[in-house]
Amino acid sequence: MEYKTLTERLNGGAADRALARLYGGNVQVARARCAGVIAGFQKAFQYQPEALFSAPGRTEIGGNHTDHQHGQVLAAAVDLDILAAAAPTENGLIRVWSEGYPLITVDLRVLAPQAGEENTSAALIRGVAARMAELGCPLRDAGLDAYLVSSVPGGSGLSSSAAFEVLIGTMLNDLFFGGKCSPVKLAQIGQYAENVFFGKPCGLMDQTASSVGGVVGIDFADPSDPKVEQVSLDLQAYGYALCILNSGAGHADLTGEYAAITDELKAVCRCFGKEFLREVPEEEFLDALPRVRKASGDRAALRAFHVYAENRRAAGEIKALESGDFELFLKLVRESGRSSALYLQNVVPTGQTKNQELMLTIALCEELLAGRGAVRVHGGGFGGTAQAFVPLDLLDRFRAGAEAVLGQGSCHVVSIRPVGGVRLV
Repeated sequence: MEYKTLTERLNGGAADRALARLYGGNVQVARARCAGVIAGFQKAFQYQPEALFSAPGRTEIGGNHTDHQHGQVLAAAVDLDILAAAAPTENGLIRVWSEGYPLITVDLRVLAPQAGEENTSAALIRGVAARMAELGCPLRDAGLDAYLVSSVPGGSGLSSSAAFEVLIGTMLNDLFFGGKCSPVKLAQIGQYAENVFFGKPCGLMDQTASSVGGVVGIDFADPSDPKVEQVSLDLQAYGYALCILNSGAGHADLTGEYAAITDELKAVCRCFGKEFLREVPEEEFLDALPRVRKASGDRAALRAFHVYAENRRAAGEIKALESGDFELFLKLVRESGRSSALYLQNVVPTGQTKNQELMLTIALCEELLAGRGAVRVHGGGFGGTAQAFVPLDLLDRFRAGAEAVLGQGSCHVVSIRPVGGVRLV
């Protein structure tokens, strides 16, 4: 396909509607961004791309650290994404060039985890390709060139890694597999890549929210067949904005803290001969609490308290939104934040005293909100970001106050995106 033809396909009613749906009302800015990624591909690979793809970041609204225990969550795709210009090849290589980073090349003849590749983008690409090949995607004689630009800040808590996994899966699914993988299956493929190849014991929430799009309630009681429910949420109609606040503390080196949560919850589960907390009735946990404390420790028990209550809160948030009770929804969001800080204990890294950026960010937001809205830890925690629901009449003052302490550009006002991983044209 010629460069001019692909660019021309971005002009017109159908393209305008698609871009408006993904990026809001400013279609001209979106079209310019698409033209930029096409030009980037041409410069990087010296020929023309054939298609554009996009996968969004996600925001976790409820269900903090419940997905890996087969629990319930509420999450949403956001209007920040990774955008790719791509073309299929037949050279047996996936070549991915992200703006500002070196070229990544993955040989499709080598689809096993590679020593020394853990915690890299190459591991995610290889993992996604490996799992899709296992499912029957004909990649042996295939290949892919892609040039990427991202508006999802790394370490932002908006899950750029899940967006990346979903994007790779969406491209391979569309170009080589006839779209046979559902959005949920693509999410599972991304999780597999992150668990097995990247080396991070994540749950399935991030990938599902990015792949499915919109606001989704997800029940992971059976992770092989999660129950996904679309939930209607128009924040502007309620008079609120959704803000993600960068605390200034990265979480790239905190895999051990995340792993400790799953390890300690597994220790609780072993007391009952189970693997995941969803398999242990809460009444049995409470009855056996003295034995659980002795076997797994108090922090593990406190984290279990959080997960049981957080599952109920996530379900309650969905019901509150469905019934139009936004004040109840905000109340549950505040309770989620309190439980995460006190019981899950994923706001301050273990032993950290002098630097507690995320806790300070939450305290600052509570002060600026003055009893209105809600704020909570966002995503994995320990560093990264906080999430705040801010009344529109307070938004300018809130943003200015937050950025005066946390730094210019630290407060991201995001919108909910109704579409997940997708081919644009």
